[in-house]
Formats: sequence, C-alpha cells, structure tokens
Amino acid sequence: MKYLVKLAVVFFLLGNISLVKAQEEVVPNNQEVFDDFLYRRSNQYRTASGNPGPEYWQNSADYTIEVELDDKTDIIKGKITLFYTNNSPEKLPFIWMYLDQNLFTENSRGNQTVQGGRHKAESDGGVKISNLLAKVKRFTSSEYYITDTRMKVTFAEPIPANGGKATVSMDFEFKIPQNGVDRMGRLETENGTVYAIAQWYPRVAVFDDVSGWNTEPYLGAGEFYCEYGNYDYKITVPYDHIVVASGELQNPKQVLTKTQIERLDQASKSNTTVMILPLEEVGNTTITRPTQSGKLTWHYKMKNTRDVAFASSKSFIWDAAKINLPSGRTITAQSVYPKESNGQNAWSRSTEYTKASVEFYSNWLFEYPYPTAINVACNVGGMEYPGVSFCHYQSKGASLWSVTDHEFGHNWFPMIVGSNERKHAWLDEGLNMFINHYSTLNFNQGEYPTDGAYGRNKVGWMTWKNREPVSTFPDITKSYNLAYTAYYKPATGLVLLREYILEPKIFDQAFKGYTHTWAYKHPQPTDFFNYIENATGENLNWFWRTWFYSNGNIDLAIDKIEKRDNGTRITFLNNGEIPMPIVFEVTFEDGSKETKKLPVEIWQRNSQWIYLLESDKEVVKIQIDPEGYLPDAKLSDNVWEKE
Repeated sequence: MKYLVKLAVVFFLLGNISLVKAQEEVVPNNQEVFDDFLYRRSNQYRTASGNPGPEYWQNSADYTIEVELDDKTDIIKGKITLFYTNNSPEKLPFIWMYLDQNLFTENSRGNQTVQGGRHKAESDGGVKISNLLAKVKRFTSSEYYITDTRMKVTFAEPIPANGGKATVSMDFEFKIPQNGVDRMGRLETENGTVYAIAQWYPRVAVFDDVSGWNTEPYLGAGEFYCEYGNYDYKITVPYDHIVVASGELQNPKQVLTKTQIERLDQASKSNTTVMILPLEEVGNTTITRPTQSGKLTWHYKMKNTRDVAFASSKSFIWDAAKINLPSGRTITAQSVYPKESNGQNAWSRSTEYTKASVEFYSNWLFEYPYPTAINVACNVGGMEYPGVSFCHYQSKGASLWSVTDHEFGHNWFPMIVGSNERKHAWLDEGLNMFINHYSTLNFNQGEYPTDGAYGRNKVGWMTWKNREPVSTFPDITKSYNLAYTAYYKPATGLVLLREYILEPKIFDQAFKGYTHTWAYKHPQPTDFFNYIENATGENLNWFWRTWFYSNGNIDLAIDKIEKRDNGTRITFLNNGEIPMPIVFEVTFEDGSKETKKLPVEIWQRNSQWIYLLESDKEVVKIQIDPEGYLPDAKLSDNVWEKE
C-alpha cells in the first residue's frame, strides 16, 4: 500500500510539471532516423550478422564453348554446352538465359528506352539460336522461348532440387557491333581491326533466394549478374591474329612462336615491362606467327569465374610483367594495344599500371585469384570482365591510370564478390570507386594527384534539385545522374565512413572481412550493411538510411560561441537531414590546436547540442571538419573566428 501511495505522489508531481510546461513547444526526437530500416533480420539463407546462413545456397554453371571469328563478315559463330547444377531447395522445370546480343536489334527494349547518355545500340545485330537440346537425366527437350534479351529453356523433366544436374547445348551466331554500347566492339586501326568481345555467348541467369529468377532485360545501363563456374573454351581466328582472354592459355606451343614463349617466361620473372611483340614486329607474320595461312585455335580455361571475355587482332603490340601476390604466388600483367596507342605517356605504361593496381588490392583486400591480368586497348571507354579489362585506346597519363585502375578494381567488386550489378550498381561501382581512391594515393608515391571521394567538392551534386538516391536502379536512374548515384556518392560515403565516422583500422577489418565472407557468392545491400555493423560494433542505420536511400543533405553549423568562467560554450546545430558526428578543430590564441569529436548520438534527441570546451586558453577559431570529408551544404557556418 505504501508503494502505491508513493507512486501516486510521483504521478501527481509529474502531472504538475507537465502543466507548468504545457505552454512550451514540444520538440520531437529523431528516433526515426536512427531506427531499423529495410528487412535485415536472419533467415536460414542470410543472417543478421551479414554472413551467409547455415542453409545458404547458390547454383553453379560450367561452360564448354567453341567459337570462330570471321574477320571478313565480323561474325562470331559457335557452339556452347552449359552444365547447370541446381543447388536450390526447389526443382526447376525451366531456366532463363541471357542473350545480351539481342540488344543490338531495332526493336530491342534497350533501343526503345534509351534517352541520352549511353548511346543507342546498333540495330543490325542480334543472336541466332539453333539446334538447342536440353537434358535432365535421360529426358530431352528442344523447347525454348526468346523475349528480347532473355531466353526461357523448358525441360521435359524438372531439374531436381539440392544438386540436380542439367545440360543445355546450342549453336549460336551474331554480328559483332562496332560500338557495343561501350562494353565491346570493333576498332579499325592502321594495322587491322581490334575485336573486343564480351557478352558473347548465351549465359544462364541467376536463380537466388531473394528474387528467384533474375530476368531483368539488358537495357544498356544496368550491367550483369552471373553464376560462378568453370570455363573451357576455344577461339578460332585468322592465323595472323593474337588472342588474349580470361583465364590461362592451354596450348601456347600451337599458337605462339618459340621467341614469344621465351619472352613471356622472361616477363613472368620481371618487375619491369618486357616486350612480347614489339611495334617493329607487328605485321611481320614470318616471325610473329607459327603458321603463315589458315586459322589457329586458341584454347583457354578459367576456374570459378562468373564470366569470360577476349580480344583478337593482328594489330596488337604486346607486353607483360610479373605481378607479386601476398601468398608468394606470381602471375603476369599483360597489355595489348595498336600502334595508335603506343608511347611512354600512353599504353606503354599500361602493364605498369595493371601490375600496381592488382598488387595493391591483393595486399589490402583479397588475393587476386586469376592466372593473368590483361588490359586491352580498344574503342570501349572502360569495361571490366574477369581477368580482362577493355580501356580506350586514346587514354594517356592520368586518364589511362584512372581507367585501368578502375576496371581492374572491378575484379574484386563484382567479379570476386558477386553482387547484382543490374539492380544495385553502387554495390560494385561505388565500392570500386572507393578502393580506387586509396590505390591512386598509393601509386608511385602519389604520381597522379587525387581528391578521391572527399566530400567538400561534392556539394554541388548533393544539393542539386534533380539528384536521385543511390539506391535507384541503374536503368531507372536518369543518365545525367548515374555517375553520381552509382559511383561518386557511395564512394564519398565510404570514405566518410572510414575516415570520419569510424577509424581506418576498424573499418578495414570489416571491409576486408566482408570481401572474404562473400567471395564467389551473391550478397545483397542488406548483407553489406549487416556485416559492416556487426564487424565494427556500430549501429549505422542512420547512415545507410540517409546516405543511400534518401536525397537529404549534411548541414552542420556553429550557432553560438560564449565565454564562460570554466571554458568556452559552443552551440552546434544539425540543420540537415543527414546526422553526422562532429569533428572540429579548435585554435587557441597561443597558436596551439586541439581536435575534438562528438558522436552522432548527440542528434538522437534533437538538432541542437551545447558543448563546453574546458580550457582557460582564449579560443580564436573553431572549424568543423577541417580535413574536408563532409559535403556540407552550407560551408560558411562551419567556421567561427574571433573578430
């Protein structure tokens, strides 16, 4: 009874306090900014800690391919066999495959929906399919249905769950487009055509635990989402061509001269570039080719990869050097380029750039797994495939370093960490731009200056009225926004997270852990968020929500400075939609400086925070974010100076 009486007194007093304050304005807290968002809870496939769940599964796809390149008609013809394993818990009566070359038809969805930006696809292409045969056990079917860039293959008997096997074989052919929407194509040079060949075979779509079949059409802006598997493929070309491709060449003695093999061996031991086929030998087939007529077949294999690409030309200059990997394993960096790209300020440094890029990311994140890293000069601005990059043949100096480093960085995101590029472009482009910043800072003692993804020069993007959230799908993003949403804003945010919000050491441990945990798997954005939070010990809901899923701005401010007997009272304001910790530098009258950091939690209750700087020294200047990491919408109120 005494307890109840005391409780009644407490409620009475609280009620009177409420009456006294009834006329005061009620300021709501900011819990909705800091609260959970999306669906980030565990299931048997994906855990709340950001790891694959105990029953995580993904299907696999192995390929054998034989193709021939006709350099008179620019046509690729070949045969493919897909060996598909269904590791999912449900049987599959059909599979979906991608026919990306169907973008190059007049009525493709990509051609009908393009609006500026990535140019309209040529319309004299498209892939022809014939002799399709689909097998499950002893049952066969030839039933298929093509719609735009997708093909549905139906089996006579469903593929069993939990490890069931199927094979699909077919013949295919297509005309190689001259400008393959900046992902592949043909470049005419003085010494012959450079063929950069990608998206060149029918490949199976991903069936996963999140969306089932991922069948978004190829429209041009959205890239790719592929299963992992082993490739055994043969490329037949005119005898005077040099071919470079993803994976390891199986028959060097049949397609290379003894001198070229010896030079490649020398390059595999050299930290500096060695010429395999110098300019003065280009076109002289008597010394550069093992035969003087007909065709040659180049045989390649690659294990545990999501794709393969290749390039072929009789105009290639070819050089190589050794890449040193942290395990002690060595591989080769290689470059092929036409006469028009030659030069020490141009492609003669490509192999040096490739070597530096691969070594840096291998030491920081995850060891490069492929047997070669090959850079191809062609008419593609910049495009990545496992082990092979296509970069523009006119790139030079800093621009060639930048595009080379960017495209080889993609070997980690999304080639090793296999995210869905067609939906979540930022999860590969943004992460890659982020790591490119540190690679550039590291290269040759800062030879090419970079502000990387520092925020202060991104204010224009952050405040532009037509901006879109990072989470916008690439094919939906307005073309003038794609660089911002997919590349610069997510990269800027990750630099903020590493350097300003967290600390480099704890962030790097988490980021490296994410890379290793999801290597050769299919993470979703929520897996990335969950892993980083669990590995750093921080609740970052407020950051993911506001930076990646909204168009808000950062706007921290110094409102008032008041001298007190025990120090200086500083009133800070959060005038923006994105809360941030406050890192600020204090300069005293005697010239000394101190850097302070207030946690983001100061903004949980309201948007004003009063901080008492306990010091008897006279303060003459206070500056928020002295390093310039924040793209603060109003920089003028970030600095206070004593008059």
